[in-house]
Amino acid sequence: MRLSCGCLLVLFVKIPSFCLVGSQDDEDAPPFPRLGGGTLPKKNTPGCPANCTCPSEETVECGGLDLHVFPGNVSRAVQHLSLQNNQLRELPYDELAQLTSLKTLNLHNNHIISDGLPDEAFESLESLQYIYLANNKLTVAPQILPSTVRIVDLAANLLTEVYPLTFGQKANLRSVYLHNNQLTNTGFPYDAFNGSDAVSTMILSSNQLSYLPQNLPPALVRLHLQNNRITRIPRGALSSHWKLQELYLQNNNLSNQGMDPSTFSKLKSLEYLDLSNNNLTEIPAGFPPNIMILHLGKNRIGSLPRDSLSRVRGLQYLLLQNNRLTAAGVHPDAFLKLRSLHTLHLYNNRLERVPPGLPRRVRSLMILHNQIAHIGLHDFANTYLLAELNLSYNRLYSAKIHRLAFRKLRRLQSLDLSGNQLTLLPAGLPPSLEVLTLHKNQINSLSPELLANLSGLKELHLAHNRLRIGAISPGTWQELQGLKLLDLSNNELSYIPPDLPESLEYLYLQHNRIAVIGAEAFHTILDIRAIVLR
Repeated sequence: MRLSCGCLLVLFVKIPSFCLVGSQDDEDAPPFPRLGGGTLPKKNTPGCPANCTCPSEETVECGGLDLHVFPGNVSRAVQHLSLQNNQLRELPYDELAQLTSLKTLNLHNNHIISDGLPDEAFESLESLQYIYLANNKLTVAPQILPSTVRIVDLAANLLTEVYPLTFGQKANLRSVYLHNNQLTNTGFPYDAFNGSDAVSTMILSSNQLSYLPQNLPPALVRLHLQNNRITRIPRGALSSHWKLQELYLQNNNLSNQGMDPSTFSKLKSLEYLDLSNNNLTEIPAGFPPNIMILHLGKNRIGSLPRDSLSRVRGLQYLLLQNNRLTAAGVHPDAFLKLRSLHTLHLYNNRLERVPPGLPRRVRSLMILHNQIAHIGLHDFANTYLLAELNLSYNRLYSAKIHRLAFRKLRRLQSLDLSGNQLTLLPAGLPPSLEVLTLHKNQINSLSPELLANLSGLKELHLAHNRLRIGAISPGTWQELQGLKLLDLSNNELSYIPPDLPESLEYLYLQHNRIAVIGAEAFHTILDIRAIVLR
């Protein structure tokens, strides 16, 4: 019996569930404290404002009610008042001033304008700890906030100015959220945080700052300044911030001339530094030793001198993609002292060969989208722990890959050589390999010899090559007894390859020249879950 390949095969595929990942702004957003301690009961306390929910005299929930005016009859004993997601444009001072026990005020996502917010609006709220005014239409910050505040969220407004007592003289203040506004250095006074030395989180991303503000609180742990217009970091601006662990400066206009060797040198606790997408032409000097993640991608860095990173001995992730690095510009000892470095990204550079002196403990190496034309015998001789290697979209030919190039990579699990000019599978692949990706090459034959010892291979991706049935030698698949996924799509096959591995679960054959399917085509693959033919 023969089946026309025009018929539709039923595919049994488990569909995985996915988690929604928030945006950067979501990550910057402060957590709201829980109001009322759980699910709100339907029964309200006497005197609850119309349409609101009041599980107790201390908690009033009026969120999402399309309110245009501040609700009346709010208990003077209220401690937690939620008015988010309404249409409020102004706050009445007389009514707000009576809520002297208020600890949490949530006004997130309204239409409040600065003219609708009296200068003294919050001054009498001497118990206030959490105030959320994000996503409104404020052009200036409240002039005075009570000294009791701990978290202030003014993100996603139209702010051009803050005042000395907006955040100053607040001994209890811990977190300030000012991202997505229009703040310039002119509107950000030097004494903005005088007397507020305990602030540990400050989010100033997506504003219009031209230099890093000075005199920031010394207790900062998180400082986000990405997506501004910062061209320089004034000398000493970060000299007292020895507690800082996380510094985001990506997507600015920083150049090497806008920094000096002492800029980062005092940040002894710094673990994450992001300087990507700036105008750096060389590695900045003076990095502290405890940085674990260093992001320098999307700059114009052309070289890695010998001692450019030698102080950063705790470095684990080094991201240098989208720069102008050449192999000649990478000193053989540039990575020598980085004994904890396990992830190195060098893709989208100008490397014409594998750079010398790769870190010995690297486990993930991304050097795709370069100009690498050959792989020599010793290029990976010292990277014993390498588990993931991506060499896709270079200029590699089969004859230019030494047959023993991968001999020392006994822990290699994933190898990607897509987008090159290979006509054969590389020789000497390590038996530890689990995923081999060779899309978009010129591979025109397969033989058992080149797949020998790959019994642990689980995925083989060969789409967009030049494979024909006659060029697949008998016994080729017998070497791959653990193979789960085989992608032969976009080749020149005229019928289903025979003797496919029994372990196969996913088979991709679309966009070939297959006209008929024999009755015995799939008789060896009893555990198949999906076959894609078109």
